[in-house]
Amino acid sequence: MTGRAYNFNAGPAALPLEVLQQAQAEFVDFKDSGMSIMEMSHRGAIYEGVHNETQALLKELLAIPEGYQILFLQGGASTQFAMIPMNFLQGRTGSYVHTGSWADKAIKEAKSFGNVQIAATSEANKYMNIPALSTLNYPQDAAYLHITSNETIEGTQFQQYPDTGGVPLIADLSSDIMSRPLDVSQFGMIYAGAQKNLGPSGVTLVILRKDLLGDVPKSVPTMFRYDTHLKNNSLYNTPPGYSIYMVNLVLKWIKGKGGLAGIEQLNREKTGLIYNAIDTSEGFYTGCVDADSRSMMNVTFRLANEELEKQFVKASEAAGFIGLKGHRSVGGLRASTYNAVTRESCEALSAFMAEFQRVNG
Repeated sequence: MTGRAYNFNAGPAALPLEVLQQAQAEFVDFKDSGMSIMEMSHRGAIYEGVHNETQALLKELLAIPEGYQILFLQGGASTQFAMIPMNFLQGRTGSYVHTGSWADKAIKEAKSFGNVQIAATSEANKYMNIPALSTLNYPQDAAYLHITSNETIEGTQFQQYPDTGGVPLIADLSSDIMSRPLDVSQFGMIYAGAQKNLGPSGVTLVILRKDLLGDVPKSVPTMFRYDTHLKNNSLYNTPPGYSIYMVNLVLKWIKGKGGLAGIEQLNREKTGLIYNAIDTSEGFYTGCVDADSRSMMNVTFRLANEELEKQFVKASEAAGFIGLKGHRSVGGLRASTYNAVTRESCEALSAFMAEFQRVNG
Protein backbone atom coordinates (compact mmCIF):
# COMPACT_ATOMS: atom_id res chain seq x y z
CA MET A 1 0.00 0.00 0.00
CA THR A 2 1.40 3.41 -0.99
CA GLY A 3 -1.08 5.49 0.97
CA ARG A 4 -3.52 5.40 -1.95
CA ALA A 5 -7.10 4.35 -1.37
CA TYR A 6 -8.51 0.99 -2.39
CA ASN A 7 -10.44 2.57 -5.25
CA PHE A 8 -13.53 0.61 -6.36
CA ASN A 9 -15.33 3.61 -7.85
CA ALA A 10 -17.61 2.88 -10.81
CA GLY A 11 -16.31 5.82 -12.84
CA PRO A 12 -14.34 7.97 -12.99
CA ALA A 13 -12.31 5.03 -11.84
CA ALA A 14 -8.84 3.93 -10.84
CA LEU A 15 -5.91 4.72 -13.12
CA PRO A 16 -2.61 2.79 -13.05
CA LEU A 17 -0.22 4.34 -10.57
CA GLU A 18 2.63 4.10 -13.10
CA VAL A 19 0.56 6.08 -15.60
CA LEU A 20 -0.23 8.79 -13.08
CA GLN A 21 3.43 9.06 -12.12
CA GLN A 22 4.54 9.37 -15.75
CA ALA A 23 1.87 11.99 -16.42
CA GLN A 24 3.04 13.87 -13.34
CA ALA A 25 6.63 13.83 -14.54
CA GLU A 26 5.63 15.12 -17.99
CA PHE A 27 2.96 17.54 -16.85
CA VAL A 28 4.83 20.85 -16.99
CA ASP A 29 7.26 20.18 -19.84
CA PHE A 30 6.22 17.62 -22.44
CA LYS A 31 9.04 16.31 -24.64
CA ASP A 32 11.28 19.31 -23.88
CA SER A 33 8.80 21.65 -25.55
CA GLY A 34 8.64 24.08 -22.66
CA MET A 35 4.89 23.48 -22.53
CA SER A 36 2.41 21.07 -21.02
CA ILE A 37 0.59 18.99 -23.63
CA MET A 38 -2.57 20.80 -22.42
CA GLU A 39 -1.11 24.07 -23.72
CA MET A 40 -0.26 22.85 -27.21
CA SER A 41 -2.06 23.43 -30.48
CA HIS A 42 -3.87 20.36 -31.72
CA ARG A 43 -2.49 21.26 -35.15
CA GLY A 44 1.10 21.02 -33.95
CA ALA A 45 3.42 18.13 -34.74
CA ILE A 46 3.99 17.08 -31.12
CA TYR A 47 0.31 16.71 -30.27
CA GLU A 48 -0.53 15.10 -33.61
CA GLY A 49 2.19 12.55 -32.93
CA VAL A 50 0.48 11.55 -29.66
CA HIS A 51 -2.94 11.56 -31.36
CA ASN A 52 -1.83 9.25 -34.18
CA GLU A 53 0.24 7.00 -31.91
CA THR A 54 -2.82 6.47 -29.71
CA GLN A 55 -4.79 5.31 -32.74
CA ALA A 56 -1.94 2.98 -33.72
CA LEU A 57 -1.85 1.45 -30.23
CA LEU A 58 -5.59 0.79 -30.35
CA LYS A 59 -5.25 -0.84 -33.76
CA GLU A 60 -2.46 -3.04 -32.46
CA LEU A 61 -4.02 -4.08 -29.15
CA LEU A 62 -7.49 -4.69 -30.58
CA ALA A 63 -6.23 -6.08 -33.90
CA ILE A 64 -8.59 -3.70 -35.69
CA PRO A 65 -8.98 -4.81 -39.32
CA GLU A 66 -8.92 -2.65 -42.43
CA GLY A 67 -12.10 -0.72 -43.16
CA TYR A 68 -12.50 0.70 -39.65
CA GLN A 69 -11.62 4.17 -38.38
CA ILE A 70 -10.89 5.27 -34.84
CA LEU A 71 -12.52 8.48 -33.69
CA PHE A 72 -11.87 10.51 -30.53
CA LEU A 73 -15.07 12.39 -29.70
CA GLN A 74 -16.51 14.27 -26.74
CA GLY A 75 -19.75 14.13 -24.79
CA GLY A 76 -19.41 10.63 -23.36
CA ALA A 77 -21.42 7.57 -24.30
CA SER A 78 -24.56 9.56 -23.54
CA THR A 79 -23.99 11.71 -26.63
CA GLN A 80 -23.51 8.55 -28.67
CA PHE A 81 -26.99 7.44 -27.63
CA ALA A 82 -28.28 10.27 -29.84
CA MET A 83 -25.58 10.34 -32.54
CA ILE A 84 -26.18 6.70 -33.47
CA PRO A 85 -29.85 7.06 -34.48
CA MET A 86 -29.19 10.52 -35.97
CA ASN A 87 -26.62 9.03 -38.35
CA PHE A 88 -28.00 5.55 -39.00
CA LEU A 89 -31.78 5.31 -38.61
CA GLN A 90 -32.83 7.30 -41.68
CA GLY A 91 -36.41 6.04 -41.62
CA ARG A 92 -35.48 2.47 -40.64
CA THR A 93 -35.77 0.56 -37.36
CA GLY A 94 -33.13 0.47 -34.66
CA SER A 95 -33.19 -2.74 -32.60
CA TYR A 96 -32.02 -2.76 -28.99
CA VAL A 97 -31.33 -5.42 -26.38
CA HIS A 98 -32.66 -4.04 -23.10
CA THR A 99 -30.32 -5.18 -20.32
CA GLY A 100 -30.68 -2.45 -17.71
CA SER A 101 -30.02 1.15 -16.83
CA TRP A 102 -27.63 2.16 -19.61
CA ALA A 103 -29.47 0.26 -22.33
CA ASP A 104 -32.62 2.04 -21.17
CA LYS A 105 -31.01 5.44 -21.63
CA ALA A 106 -29.88 4.52 -25.14
CA ILE A 107 -33.37 3.28 -26.04
CA LYS A 108 -35.10 6.40 -24.74
CA GLU A 109 -32.76 8.64 -26.69
CA ALA A 110 -33.20 6.67 -29.92
CA LYS A 111 -36.99 6.98 -29.71
CA SER A 112 -36.58 10.72 -30.27
CA PHE A 113 -35.21 10.04 -33.76
CA GLY A 114 -37.13 7.10 -35.16
CA ASN A 115 -38.59 3.65 -34.74
CA VAL A 116 -37.15 1.47 -31.98
CA GLN A 117 -37.74 -2.27 -31.57
CA ILE A 118 -36.73 -4.31 -28.51
CA ALA A 119 -34.93 -7.44 -29.66
CA ALA A 120 -34.86 -8.95 -26.15
CA THR A 121 -35.13 -7.83 -22.55
CA SER A 122 -34.30 -9.16 -19.11
CA GLU A 123 -36.81 -6.86 -17.41
CA ALA A 124 -38.81 -9.79 -16.00
CA ASN A 125 -35.72 -10.78 -13.98
CA LYS A 126 -35.09 -7.18 -12.90
CA TYR A 127 -32.17 -7.09 -15.38
CA MET A 128 -30.19 -9.58 -13.35
CA ASN A 129 -29.20 -11.59 -16.42
CA ILE A 130 -28.21 -11.14 -20.05
CA PRO A 131 -30.88 -12.55 -22.41
CA ALA A 132 -29.83 -15.75 -24.17
CA LEU A 133 -28.50 -14.92 -27.61
CA SER A 134 -30.88 -17.48 -29.08
CA THR A 135 -33.85 -15.35 -27.92
CA LEU A 136 -32.82 -12.20 -29.81
CA ASN A 137 -35.51 -11.26 -32.33
CA TYR A 138 -35.00 -8.33 -34.68
CA PRO A 139 -35.85 -7.42 -38.28
CA GLN A 140 -33.28 -8.54 -40.81
CA ASP A 141 -33.56 -5.12 -42.43
CA ALA A 142 -32.92 -3.28 -39.14
CA ALA A 143 -30.52 -0.36 -39.37
CA TYR A 144 -28.56 -1.93 -36.52
CA LEU A 145 -28.77 -4.06 -33.38
CA HIS A 146 -27.53 -2.22 -30.29
CA ILE A 147 -26.23 -3.89 -27.15
CA THR A 148 -24.76 -2.63 -23.88
CA SER A 149 -21.85 -5.00 -23.32
CA ASN A 150 -21.61 -4.45 -19.57
CA GLU A 151 -24.22 -2.88 -17.30
CA THR A 152 -22.28 -1.13 -14.54
CA ILE A 153 -25.27 -0.58 -12.27
CA GLU A 154 -26.79 -4.06 -12.33
CA GLY A 155 -23.49 -5.91 -12.75
CA THR A 156 -24.24 -7.99 -15.86
CA GLN A 157 -22.03 -8.61 -18.88
CA PHE A 158 -22.33 -10.28 -22.25
CA GLN A 159 -20.10 -13.36 -22.14
CA GLN A 160 -20.36 -13.70 -25.92
CA TYR A 161 -21.68 -11.40 -28.62
CA PRO A 162 -24.44 -12.19 -31.11
CA ASP A 163 -23.68 -13.05 -34.73
CA THR A 164 -26.00 -10.61 -36.47
CA GLY A 165 -25.24 -11.51 -40.07
CA GLY A 166 -26.04 -8.57 -42.31
CA VAL A 167 -27.40 -6.38 -39.50
CA PRO A 168 -24.64 -4.11 -38.11
CA LEU A 169 -23.93 -4.77 -34.45
CA ILE A 170 -23.36 -1.58 -32.42
CA ALA A 171 -22.05 -1.95 -28.89
CA ASP A 172 -21.60 0.33 -25.91
CA LEU A 173 -18.38 -0.99 -24.36
CA SER A 174 -17.89 1.93 -21.98
CA SER A 175 -17.27 -0.23 -18.94
CA ASP A 176 -15.48 -3.27 -20.38
CA ILE A 177 -13.47 -1.95 -23.33
CA MET A 178 -9.87 -3.27 -23.26
CA SER A 179 -10.66 -5.69 -20.43
CA ARG A 180 -10.46 -8.82 -22.63
CA PRO A 181 -9.72 -9.78 -26.25
CA LEU A 182 -12.33 -8.66 -28.75
CA ASP A 183 -13.12 -9.57 -32.37
CA VAL A 184 -13.74 -6.11 -33.78
CA SER A 185 -14.90 -7.56 -37.10
CA GLN A 186 -18.10 -8.72 -35.36
CA PHE A 187 -19.16 -5.10 -34.95
CA GLY A 188 -20.30 -2.29 -37.18
CA MET A 189 -19.43 0.16 -34.43
CA ILE A 190 -18.01 0.16 -30.91
CA TYR A 191 -18.09 3.14 -28.58
CA ALA A 192 -16.82 3.74 -25.07
CA GLY A 193 -16.39 6.56 -22.61
CA ALA A 194 -12.78 6.50 -21.41
CA GLN A 195 -13.26 6.94 -17.68
CA LYS A 196 -13.38 3.30 -16.61
CA ASN A 197 -10.68 1.33 -18.45
CA LEU A 198 -9.07 3.75 -20.91
CA GLY A 199 -8.18 6.92 -19.04
CA PRO A 200 -9.85 9.98 -17.52
CA SER A 201 -13.19 11.39 -18.56
CA GLY A 202 -13.29 13.80 -21.48
CA VAL A 203 -12.77 11.58 -24.52
CA THR A 204 -15.08 9.00 -26.06
CA LEU A 205 -13.64 6.29 -28.26
CA VAL A 206 -15.54 5.28 -31.40
CA ILE A 207 -14.42 2.45 -33.68
CA LEU A 208 -16.53 2.67 -36.82
CA ARG A 209 -16.80 0.51 -39.92
CA LYS A 210 -16.60 3.16 -42.60
CA ASP A 211 -19.02 1.56 -45.05
CA LEU A 212 -21.90 2.08 -42.59
CA LEU A 213 -22.11 5.81 -43.09
CA GLY A 214 -23.81 6.03 -46.46
CA ASP A 215 -25.78 9.24 -46.96
CA VAL A 216 -26.20 10.92 -43.60
CA PRO A 217 -29.16 13.35 -43.70
CA LYS A 218 -28.13 16.95 -44.28
CA SER A 219 -30.29 17.91 -41.31
CA VAL A 220 -27.79 16.31 -38.91
CA PRO A 221 -25.64 19.11 -37.41
CA THR A 222 -21.99 19.15 -38.38
CA MET A 223 -20.62 18.16 -34.98
CA PHE A 224 -23.05 15.24 -34.68
CA ARG A 225 -22.05 13.64 -37.98
CA TYR A 226 -19.56 10.80 -37.90
CA ASP A 227 -18.37 11.70 -41.38
CA THR A 228 -17.26 15.12 -40.10
CA HIS A 229 -14.84 13.51 -37.67
CA LEU A 230 -13.88 10.69 -39.99
CA LYS A 231 -12.76 13.08 -42.73
CA ASN A 232 -10.75 15.18 -40.27
CA ASN A 233 -9.00 12.47 -38.21
CA SER A 234 -10.98 13.64 -35.16
CA LEU A 235 -9.34 17.06 -35.49
CA TYR A 236 -12.27 19.02 -36.94
CA ASN A 237 -12.40 20.98 -33.71
CA THR A 238 -10.14 21.07 -30.66
CA PRO A 239 -9.96 17.53 -29.29
CA PRO A 240 -9.67 16.66 -25.57
CA GLY A 241 -5.92 16.46 -25.95
CA TYR A 242 -4.94 15.70 -22.37
CA SER A 243 -7.46 12.88 -22.07
CA ILE A 244 -6.18 11.37 -25.33
CA TYR A 245 -2.62 11.64 -24.04
CA MET A 246 -3.67 9.78 -20.88
CA VAL A 247 -5.33 7.08 -22.99
CA ASN A 248 -2.01 6.77 -24.83
CA LEU A 249 -0.21 6.07 -21.55
CA VAL A 250 -2.85 3.58 -20.39
CA LEU A 251 -2.64 1.67 -23.69
CA LYS A 252 1.14 1.40 -23.29
CA TRP A 253 0.55 0.10 -19.75
CA ILE A 254 -1.89 -2.52 -21.08
CA LYS A 255 0.65 -3.56 -23.71
CA GLY A 256 3.23 -3.99 -20.95
CA LYS A 257 0.83 -6.28 -19.07
CA GLY A 258 0.70 -8.73 -21.96
CA GLY A 259 -1.97 -7.01 -23.98
CA LEU A 260 -5.63 -7.93 -23.72
CA ALA A 261 -4.94 -11.61 -23.01
CA GLY A 262 -2.76 -10.67 -20.05
CA ILE A 263 -5.26 -8.11 -18.80
CA GLU A 264 -8.14 -10.59 -19.04
CA GLN A 265 -6.27 -13.17 -16.97
CA LEU A 266 -5.51 -10.57 -14.31
CA ASN A 267 -9.10 -9.31 -14.31
CA ARG A 268 -10.56 -12.81 -13.91
CA GLU A 269 -8.23 -13.51 -11.01
CA LYS A 270 -9.10 -10.21 -9.31
CA THR A 271 -12.85 -10.49 -9.72
CA GLY A 272 -12.75 -14.16 -8.78
CA LEU A 273 -11.42 -13.23 -5.33
CA ILE A 274 -14.53 -11.16 -4.63
CA TYR A 275 -17.04 -13.57 -6.16
CA ASN A 276 -15.43 -16.34 -4.12
CA ALA A 277 -15.91 -14.29 -0.94
CA ILE A 278 -19.60 -14.00 -1.83
CA ASP A 279 -20.10 -17.62 -2.86
CA THR A 280 -18.37 -19.11 0.18
CA SER A 281 -20.14 -16.87 2.71
CA GLU A 282 -23.02 -19.34 3.28
CA GLY A 283 -25.56 -16.69 2.38
CA PHE A 284 -24.15 -13.81 4.41
CA TYR A 285 -23.41 -12.12 1.07
CA THR A 286 -25.71 -12.69 -1.89
CA GLY A 287 -24.66 -12.05 -5.46
CA CYS A 288 -27.30 -10.09 -7.36
CA VAL A 289 -26.71 -11.45 -10.85
CA ASP A 290 -27.29 -14.88 -12.37
CA ALA A 291 -23.96 -16.72 -12.37
CA ASP A 292 -23.75 -17.02 -16.16
CA SER A 293 -24.19 -13.25 -16.60
CA ARG A 294 -21.83 -11.97 -13.93
CA SER A 295 -19.71 -8.99 -14.85
CA MET A 296 -15.93 -9.11 -14.71
CA MET A 297 -15.98 -5.34 -14.13
CA ASN A 298 -18.75 -4.65 -11.61
CA VAL A 299 -19.47 -7.08 -8.78
CA THR A 300 -22.88 -6.40 -7.23
CA PHE A 301 -24.02 -8.02 -4.00
CA ARG A 302 -26.40 -7.62 -1.05
CA LEU A 303 -26.47 -8.29 2.67
CA ALA A 304 -29.43 -9.42 4.77
CA ASN A 305 -30.85 -5.90 5.16
CA GLU A 306 -30.12 -2.28 4.32
CA GLU A 307 -28.99 -1.45 7.84
CA LEU A 308 -26.25 -4.07 7.64
CA GLU A 309 -25.27 -2.74 4.21
CA LYS A 310 -24.90 0.74 5.67
CA GLN A 311 -22.65 -0.69 8.38
CA PHE A 312 -20.59 -2.42 5.69
CA VAL A 313 -20.11 0.81 3.74
CA LYS A 314 -19.17 2.77 6.87
CA ALA A 315 -16.70 0.13 8.04
CA SER A 316 -15.19 -0.23 4.58
CA GLU A 317 -14.61 3.50 4.25
CA ALA A 318 -12.89 3.54 7.64
CA ALA A 319 -10.62 0.75 6.35
CA GLY A 320 -9.61 2.73 3.24
CA PHE A 321 -12.06 1.35 0.69
CA ILE A 322 -13.78 3.79 -1.67
CA GLY A 323 -16.84 3.36 -3.87
CA LEU A 324 -18.48 0.21 -2.50
CA LYS A 325 -21.96 1.63 -2.11
CA GLY A 326 -24.32 0.43 -4.84
CA HIS A 327 -25.88 2.82 -7.31
CA ARG A 328 -28.70 4.81 -5.77
CA SER A 329 -31.22 3.39 -8.27
CA VAL A 330 -30.74 -0.22 -7.12
CA GLY A 331 -29.08 -0.01 -3.69
CA GLY A 332 -26.91 -2.78 -2.33
CA LEU A 333 -23.16 -2.94 -2.74
CA ARG A 334 -20.86 -2.84 -5.75
CA ALA A 335 -17.14 -3.30 -6.30
CA SER A 336 -15.93 -2.06 -9.68
CA THR A 337 -12.79 -3.97 -10.62
CA TYR A 338 -11.63 -2.20 -13.77
CA ASN A 339 -8.22 -2.82 -15.33
CA ALA A 340 -6.28 -0.49 -13.07
CA VAL A 341 -7.76 -1.82 -9.82
CA THR A 342 -4.90 -3.84 -8.38
CA ARG A 343 -4.96 -7.46 -7.30
CA GLU A 344 -3.80 -6.17 -3.91
CA SER A 345 -6.98 -4.10 -3.62
CA CYS A 346 -9.15 -7.11 -4.43
CA GLU A 347 -7.28 -9.31 -1.98
CA ALA A 348 -7.76 -6.64 0.68
CA LEU A 349 -11.49 -6.42 -0.07
CA SER A 350 -11.87 -10.19 0.09
CA ALA A 351 -10.15 -10.23 3.48
CA PHE A 352 -12.27 -7.31 4.69
CA MET A 353 -15.47 -9.11 3.64
CA ALA A 354 -14.43 -12.22 5.54
CA GLU A 355 -13.68 -10.21 8.68
CA PHE A 356 -16.93 -8.24 8.43
CA GLN A 357 -18.81 -11.53 8.19
CA ARG A 358 -16.95 -12.92 11.19
CA VAL A 359 -17.89 -9.92 13.30
CA ASN A 360 -21.47 -9.52 12.09
CA GLY A 361 -22.47 -13.01 10.98
